[in-house]
Order: sequence, then C-alpha cells, then structure tokens
Amino acid sequence: MDVINAAEWAKRIKMNNRMAAAKLISAIERQEQIARDVLKQLFMPVGNAHVIGVTGSAGAGKSCVVSSMISAYRKQGRTVGVIAIDPSSPFTGGAFLGDRLRMQTHGRDKGVYIRSMATRGYLGGLARGAVDAMRVMEAMGHDVVIVETVGTGQDEVDVSRLVQTCLLVVTPTMGDDIQAMKAGIMEIAQVIVLNKSDMPGKDAALLDLEVSLRMRPVAEEGWLVPVVPTVATTDDGIEELMEQIEKHQAWLRKAEGLKQYAFKKAEQESSVIIKDEIERVIFDQLRGTGLRRKYLEKIVAGEIDPYTAVEEVMTLFIKKSVKDV
Repeated sequence: MDVINAAEWAKRIKMNNRMAAAKLISAIERQEQIARDVLKQLFMPVGNAHVIGVTGSAGAGKSCVVSSMISAYRKQGRTVGVIAIDPSSPFTGGAFLGDRLRMQTHGRDKGVYIRSMATRGYLGGLARGAVDAMRVMEAMGHDVVIVETVGTGQDEVDVSRLVQTCLLVVTPTMGDDIQAMKAGIMEIAQVIVLNKSDMPGKDAALLDLEVSLRMRPVAEEGWLVPVVPTVATTDDGIEELMEQIEKHQAWLRKAEGLKQYAFKKAEQESSVIIKDEIERVIFDQLRGTGLRRKYLEKIVAGEIDPYTAVEEVMTLFIKKSVKDV
C-alpha cells in the first residue's frame, strides 16, 4: 500500500478497505507509531457492532461454532469480522493458526473478514493488538465482531470485559472440568454452548452445568444464562444459539446494559494500554544502557532477587518519566 497519512488511512478503513485494514493490524502488532495515530482517528462510541466473545478449553470446538455462527449471520445479510486469537509461537512470536480449516471456507466472502493474531504473552489470551483490532473491525462497519480466544482456562475472564455477549463452549466429555470452572470462567458467560452434544454424557453434562449455574454469583441481574446443546460440525443447535445471542443483545438494550458494557470496555482498554505503555517506556529506556544484562547477572549470581530488581528499575525509570511530564 502506498505511503499515506493517518487521516487518509483511517478514511480507507471506514470505507471497508480490506487491504488497509490488514496493513493497519500488522502495524498494530509491530507497535508502530502510525498505527496509534490511525486508531485515534478511528475512535467511535461503542454499540454500533454486536461484539461476541467465544471462549472455552482447547478441543471444545470453538472454531467450528464460530464458523457456523458466521454462516448464520451471513444468511441474515449481516457482515462479520472475526479476531481469532492464537498462542504465540515461542520461536517467531507469530500466531499458531490451529485447527481452523472450516473457518477458512469463509475467506472468499467479502462480507466476512477474519484475522488471526498472537497472544504475545498477555495473560487471559488477549493481546493489546487484539483490543486495537476490535476497534478496526468496528470502524470497518461490520455488523458483528467475534473474538475467539485461545482457551487458556480461568484467565479468559478478561474477554468478558471486552465483549457484549460471551459464549463459553464446553463438551460432554469435560466432566469434572465443568465443576472446576464454576469458580472462574463459568461466571463470565452469558450463554453456555454444550458442543459435541451427540457424544455420550450429554445428559450428565447438562445436569452439571445446571448445578454450576445455580451456584455462581449473578453477574447480570435479570439475565438467566441458557445452556444450548449444539453439534457445530452439522450446524445442529446453531439456530437456537443465535436466538439466545439475540435475546441477550435485546436484554442489554432494554436494561441499559450497553452503557455498562461501554464503561467496562473503556476500563479494560485503558488498563491494557497503560500496562503496555509502562512496559514500552521501561524497555525503551533500558535499551543500550546495559542495565538489563547487569540485573540478570546479579539474579543468576544470587546477589539480588527478581522482585527487588524490578522495584529498582521501576523506581529508576517510572519516577524519572513522571518528573519529565
């Protein structure tokens, strides 16, 4: 793409220019300054797109569920943006695409835009880049934005602060895992998807889920979390799932839940950006000083513990940065 300024780049994004979006998300992942400038131009109030999170353990069939949802939304004539968050490669820092072959069948549909991103070490499976990519997807004018997370366990609670409707995908074979989840990830879901419900153990799993839901704190007063059995590979149960998602969206609008969501999202976005900027400031100032190597050698030699080392670095650079402001 030719060299353009932030305003022109943002204009192309708002015109649903897919190449401009791809270039921008790549610039976001590289943490380039121009990406920040474009994102400022793309800021808009939330609520224009229905943002859905899909989380759950590996092997639950999240990608198949997402693929079926894409097909259902496209039949309704709605455009869909998908952010598929993958674990980072330990060698390249890039995303592992995983088993997403079925989702790739939507690649030629101009009404669907799918982007795979790496976690890059963020807890909860959510990268700073993914937060910004959601902004890009919304600015492109997609009716629905789906965020599929890596399924790393209870750290996935972060996704609940960034989406309007969070789906938790489980399977009948999870058994005791369902009981273990009730203290954490179970609490974030607005809809629970019992996928692969054609497998043995469906009835027992439904009972476990009902018990767990009774024991969890009420996250949203007035909303009763439904459990929807599905077989995503054959689209069984997907129609009911779509109905429950739409019911939750209608409930949000009726109960002023979108306003509460806007506050939660702003809080989470600000928190992610602040943490990211603090890290950037520290590493920028450490670069070329030799201090990082010095502290690492002291830690290895047992002369200092990692906590004290970090405290000293924070005192040295954060206080200095505050004074310079």
